[in-house]
Amino acid sequence: MPATLIDGKATAARMTAEIADDAAAFQHATGIVPHLVAVLVGDDPASAVYVRNKQRACEKAGLKSTLHRLPIETTEPQLLDLIEQLNGDSTVHGILVQLPLPTHVREQVILDAVIASKDVDCFHPHNVGLLVQGRPRFLPCTPAGCQRLLAEYKIETAGAHAVVLGRSEIVGKPMAMLLVQRGAVADATVTICHSRTRELASIVRQADILIAAIGKPRFVTADMVKPGAVVIDVGINREGDKLVGDVDFEPVSQIASAITPVPGGVGPMTIATLLRNTLTAAQLSVG
Repeated sequence: MPATLIDGKATAARMTAEIADDAAAFQHATGIVPHLVAVLVGDDPASAVYVRNKQRACEKAGLKSTLHRLPIETTEPQLLDLIEQLNGDSTVHGILVQLPLPTHVREQVILDAVIASKDVDCFHPHNVGLLVQGRPRFLPCTPAGCQRLLAEYKIETAGAHAVVLGRSEIVGKPMAMLLVQRGAVADATVTICHSRTRELASIVRQADILIAAIGKPRFVTADMVKPGAVVIDVGINREGDKLVGDVDFEPVSQIASAITPVPGGVGPMTIATLLRNTLTAAQLSVG
């Protein structure tokens, strides 16, 4: 039987509607409109599309959005100056630095410069530490989006073996941290696999829940998936003019019990979580 399709687009739409209601109530009570500022350096087409999608989502949720588009020649000190200005602007609640940055700019230096209370991507060391301790200020956008999908589709995580394929700071590590916590849509036994993992295919095949975030198109093949497993495909890879995930969707969908498509799976959930974090940042700014 083909797998249940986990519809991230529809779930994100419901989540955005929830955020819009909460943002309207917050504005009515305080007069404050939550404000997300995006910083885009250079002219990478994919980054421009991502930022545009985030701006449109802000509009739907009743949030204010501002874009600082900077030339690729922008120096690291110039970018740090802009972030310092945004950190000090009380009308700005969330700061998003679109990745990747040009090679002459040190990514970690820039991300660390965003004040923790406006770090709506949850990259700041302080916010990562809070996440590890199970008391997050903000939720990491893509992992939290995956977790919300598991909740929406009533997928049991307690005691399940979750395998996270990938160890990035953006997805792999924080995904593992969310699933291993105590509580709802958590309490999983988590294994992280990566490029140096021995017998990787056999470990992936043990997963009750597989989160694929390795950045290689169609890397996860049907013979790597346990029958009945839930497969969350975080990958977005371009093959010609087509987007594909890290999972070989068609054959895997005949084995898995549930699976996310690409596009239309995790991507919209990432943006919805970013909006939620921006609203949270605005709420925290008034105590």
